[in-house]
Amino acid sequence: MKVLVTGTEGYLGSLLAPILREHGHEVLGVDTGFYKSGWLYHGLTLTPHTLNKDIRQIEEADLDGIQAVVHMAELSNDPAGALVPDVTYEINHQGSVRLAEMARRRRVERFVYMSSCSVYGLAADDYMTEESAVNPQTAYATCKTMVERDLKPMADTNFSPTYLRNATAYGASPRMRFDIVLNNLAGLAWTTKDIKMVSDGTPWRPLVHALDIAKAICCVLAAPREAIHNQIFNVGDTAHNYTIKEIAEIVADIFPGCQLTFGDQSADNRSYRVSFDKIRDRLPDFECDWSARTGAEQLHDIFRQVDMTSAVFNDRAFTRLKQLEYLLRTQQIDQRFFWNNGVGRAGRSADAKS
Repeated sequence: MKVLVTGTEGYLGSLLAPILREHGHEVLGVDTGFYKSGWLYHGLTLTPHTLNKDIRQIEEADLDGIQAVVHMAELSNDPAGALVPDVTYEINHQGSVRLAEMARRRRVERFVYMSSCSVYGLAADDYMTEESAVNPQTAYATCKTMVERDLKPMADTNFSPTYLRNATAYGASPRMRFDIVLNNLAGLAWTTKDIKMVSDGTPWRPLVHALDIAKAICCVLAAPREAIHNQIFNVGDTAHNYTIKEIAEIVADIFPGCQLTFGDQSADNRSYRVSFDKIRDRLPDFECDWSARTGAEQLHDIFRQVDMTSAVFNDRAFTRLKQLEYLLRTQQIDQRFFWNNGVGRAGRSADAKS
């Protein structure tokens, strides 16, 4: 299958593209290159040909011969989404829907959309299922719900969208991120041997390893159409719902000599536990190979191998918000997040005509 993957130079995409190729797929990548400077370790044997484009610049001709799209190139996480909310909506909502519309017109058979369990927000139910009401608390999560809403009516006999609501990701990637909870705590434990939690750690979060997300995508692409057509899947394992306190305790246990303290109840009221029964039932080849403990062990091994320093851990390249603020401050990107060069100007022109 020929697969277009957006975000191939990101945290998840850099892991996914080589795995898809190992599974026999032909992969074409698309990435705007915001995080190109972030490279923690050598870990990829195969990298795909990647178009250096913002998703708002993708043209229908780029989809020629494509049989499936895996779309993950959006402004990722809540702080980055809150930086310039109107641009977040332009990219994450409008850009994603536009890409799906072009894919449908080009008769791309499958469209796998990277959604998020963050759509559940402040959850009222005990374990949230795909049928539970969404309650997004941020621009990032709201955009996820809007894309799901707008893609569902587009499904037909020739176009099968699938929505993967991933739990909070963790684990090692050459394009590392230290702004997600387990990775961040592991970095603190390694560089400072001191985890000072500003909250009491009581909120719940479901976690899923980046490689298990890639596994879920492979399972969707391999599944019979009737199993995945216009379906939402929570991606993770029901046993892998943790409180923030539990995650911190696991990390502190894996990193010798680490001190752990907690604060008061946080103003951030997001808390949700999620059921992952549906993906196991519909996609029997999917199960998580990783847990928070094995993920923390993996990070400990990687940090030791690269002799990670505090300067590396705090480098802007590994934190989405820091990198975007840097690109804006240095005027490498404009206020609409287009590059301030020939590519950026072409992108604005193309976007204005679409």
